[in-house]
Amino acid sequence: MSRKPKVGPVQPASPRAEGANGKSIAISATVLLIALVACAAYLTLRGHASHADESPLERPQPPTDDARNVEPPPVGFQATIENHAPSPGPPPKGMVWVPGGEFSMGASDPPGRDDLGMKATWDARPIHRVYVDGFYMDRRDVTNAQFAEFVGATGYVTVAERAPRAEDFPGAPPENLFAGSVVFSPPNHAVPLNNHFQWWAYVKRANWRHPSGPQSNILGKGNYPVVQVAYEDALAYAKWAGKRLPTEAEWEFAARGGLAGKPFVWGDEFRPNGKWMANTYQGHFPDKDTGEDGFIGISPVTHYPPNSYGLYDMAGNVWQWTSDWYRPDYYKQLALVGRVARNPQGPNTPFDPADPNEPKKAHRGGSYLCTDQYCSRYIVGTRGKGEISTGTNHLGFRCVMNSKTNPRGQS
Repeated sequence: MSRKPKVGPVQPASPRAEGANGKSIAISATVLLIALVACAAYLTLRGHASHADESPLERPQPPTDDARNVEPPPVGFQATIENHAPSPGPPPKGMVWVPGGEFSMGASDPPGRDDLGMKATWDARPIHRVYVDGFYMDRRDVTNAQFAEFVGATGYVTVAERAPRAEDFPGAPPENLFAGSVVFSPPNHAVPLNNHFQWWAYVKRANWRHPSGPQSNILGKGNYPVVQVAYEDALAYAKWAGKRLPTEAEWEFAARGGLAGKPFVWGDEFRPNGKWMANTYQGHFPDKDTGEDGFIGISPVTHYPPNSYGLYDMAGNVWQWTSDWYRPDYYKQLALVGRVARNPQGPNTPFDPADPNEPKKAHRGGSYLCTDQYCSRYIVGTRGKGEISTGTNHLGFRCVMNSKTNPRGQS
């Protein structure tokens, strides 16, 4: 789902009353149908406007016939070979040193379970060898408090806080040009899982300060991950902080923490000795989150154990932006080269066959909405994707830094 202005006279989504568990109560079937039509219309234009001020970008390109027909030989997971050189210096505040090295990137094909959670591993194959240089990485997701400091220092206004401009959308009624963002809005009953409009809605005035809409806020949640950030918002913060966003390869190397071929960033078992290791979805998706892991919805950073590199929330809680364009065939392209890919920066052009006209960036890590019933992308190596002008209330980011640069305020 993406943030785009409606081109017809459709009313904004109605505010939803909050239940005792903080989940939204579903609207009636008739109003829901109207809202779904509004969202569908909304999907058609927004992303194009948000790209107007960016550097030129080639249109999304589908794979060629040759690329579709050639298959690389299957390769399994091999050992991770970490660089042995020590950190070039003490890590900057709030960051850890990730040594880099050579590893097997991708997700395995679970025998007999490829339908698990929306076929979560299909675009994360084939497994292929990758080398990344060492780098520093934020030990936790960027928090509300950190993002507030950035906004206070710069006066930055996020994409979700900006109303679409009438000149960018001739013919769009003024009442449909309002600021807002995409919010998880679950129904109060079971629904088929073939239409995500049944649990996502575009909500007026939803933004990083009001993640679920104007009646929500982040008071007392300075140590929670900032959400409702579009790609350019994350880039702006990273530039201000003297950092950058990680590539997919850097992110996965860091998440694996030196382990090879494990399904989770902590090892083989989802709940070792019965312990919850990440904030994911329990209950029945999307209508009933039972919160067995301690949270219904988002959780504070650093609540769950870190991986072996000292990185928190590399699975679950909120998705994280990476700098790579998304293509489901990119790993196949790398594998066909037949050698170790060194510091890959992602494909030159984006392409999502499910939404071929929208350029998207890769997301990593999964979120508090991930479950084996629908989206099991808390499995390390799996990939998400997102339209670059769209934030949601389950999407955040963290930053990285090259070893030869200094973050803001440090020398």
